[in-house]
Amino acid sequence: MNIEIIILLLFIVLSLGLSLVIAVASYLLTDKIPDKEKVSVYECGFDPFHSPGKPFSIKFFLVAILFLVFDLEILYLFPWSLNSSSITIQGQILVLMFLIILTIGLVYEWIKGGLEWE
Repeated sequence: MNIEIIILLLFIVLSLGLSLVIAVASYLLTDKIPDKEKVSVYECGFDPFHSPGKPFSIKFFLVAILFLVFDLEILYLFPWSLNSSSITIQGQILVLMFLIILTIGLVYEWIKGGLEWE
């Protein structure tokens, strides 16, 4: 057999074995009788027993949008960091402008109090 196939099969066997060990250890080491607090309903800090039409704070959405913005920033910066030596000066300037716009957005949200939790 080819050495690459042997290495691939070895990795598959090791990953399946490790997954099995983790699953069995998780089953054996967990508490079998959960308490009331463990099985209670929990939704992002909301009281789960309020009326369904009651409005809630928009802060949850602002934090989620902020997370998505900076998650996308990392998504675009990772390939740039790997290939920054082969990108033209115009490309480097575009990336710098992208970072400046995101930084201005972060500073604006910080000044407006969007990062403070009440």
